[in-house]
Amino acid sequence: MTPRELAHRALGFAPGAAQVTVAHERWMVSRFARSRPTQATDVDDRVVEFLAWHDGHTGRAQTNGSRDDELRDAALRAHAAAVAAAAASGRGDHPGLPAPAGAPPAHAGFDAETAELEPLLAGAALRRVFAVAAERDLEAFGIWTAGAVTTAIVSTAGIDTVDAVTDAHLKVICRDARGRTGFASGTAVAAADVDARAVADHAAAKVVAGEPAELEPGTYPVVLEAPAVGALLAYLGGLAFGGLPYAEGRGALNDRLGTRVAAPSINLSDSPRFARTLPRAYDAEGLPKQPLPLIQDGVAHRVVHDTHSAARAGDGARSTGSALPSDLDYDGPEPKNLVLIGGGAADEAELAAPIERGIYVTRLWYLNAVRERETLLTGTTRDGTFLIEDGRISRPLRDVRFTDSVLRLLDATEALTMRQQLVAEAEFYGRRFATGVVCPSLRAGEFRVTGVTPA
Repeated sequence: MTPRELAHRALGFAPGAAQVTVAHERWMVSRFARSRPTQATDVDDRVVEFLAWHDGHTGRAQTNGSRDDELRDAALRAHAAAVAAAAASGRGDHPGLPAPAGAPPAHAGFDAETAELEPLLAGAALRRVFAVAAERDLEAFGIWTAGAVTTAIVSTAGIDTVDAVTDAHLKVICRDARGRTGFASGTAVAAADVDARAVADHAAAKVVAGEPAELEPGTYPVVLEAPAVGALLAYLGGLAFGGLPYAEGRGALNDRLGTRVAAPSINLSDSPRFARTLPRAYDAEGLPKQPLPLIQDGVAHRVVHDTHSAARAGDGARSTGSALPSDLDYDGPEPKNLVLIGGGAADEAELAAPIERGIYVTRLWYLNAVRERETLLTGTTRDGTFLIEDGRISRPLRDVRFTDSVLRLLDATEALTMRQQLVAEAEFYGRRFATGVVCPSLRAGEFRVTGVTPA
């Protein structure tokens, strides 16, 4: 039975207004450490989720089963939860299930070869990574994963959609005998488009001999590689562009739409059909995902909405096709196909050329929000941090802790590379919902270092 057929059968058991989502996911993970495979996982799972609506409230229930009694039980549990919420607090503010809004253009987010999930794909990728590490007397650590997900959504309001996507991801950390490390990653719709040797080469090149220099806390010019930029932008997606925080007056862009919040070179959008992203046709409510300019020439333009946050925002706001699956819907909708347009710099060396003394950052780790409305984050650099001296990326640098505002860093941006990279974090602790940020590397005039990490 296809996901769409199962979704329609399940909807027949709903006693009231309801949406049924059936997600069939198949994926593989191969983890490795010290240039040896350590864990192989093969997942084939199907989840049926009911979203019931009653008097302005919603209730959810899930089942992995497909028998009539299992579907009926989940439908009744979701309905009972919505009815109980209404009985406890009166009419709610959820406007109800959305009506169909047409079909979006086709996307290129599904690769049939990747969807076969042939284990030899993982083996071949790991052999290439291990060969590069051995050539340089290094050890390789990381993860290779690929998956295929088909999602069907039907509702009593007339929604009837199906979308199929694939993704593949490789993360490599190379380490020498002294514990010095380098990082690189690759992500694509098709596993064949992730060049394992190129990723491993890039990670290995970051492992540089010599004792690391140390910087005192202070403010320094910085070159952020695409993985670091992508991590910051992914965090910014929820802090600044989420529709629910904005509707409730606690978003970073409240009272700032239409004003300059970043450098004129910053053009950021939510672009679900951009050529190098992980595209999707529909959001979690079955509405077409809409491309949306978020920052244009440094000026904040929009936030994203689902049906609920749009109703909360009022003033004519409508869903932008940005609803998230229930296990990711922590604080309403967020943009999950962020694209930052590149600039004119040929590479990171050109970005570093004007810097007399500064920092080169490969990636960021352990990010946490300090003050959400200021987009103030703290975290550390990791796996490839270098000192920039006299316009040249020179010596390894001991990792630093930073505390800085993402919007302030974007406002301090001076240049960006032409080349963009799809940056993703492929650690899935719930349903597989692969997302990424397409972005270049950038140079910013100020990066606030607050300490160094332990040796």
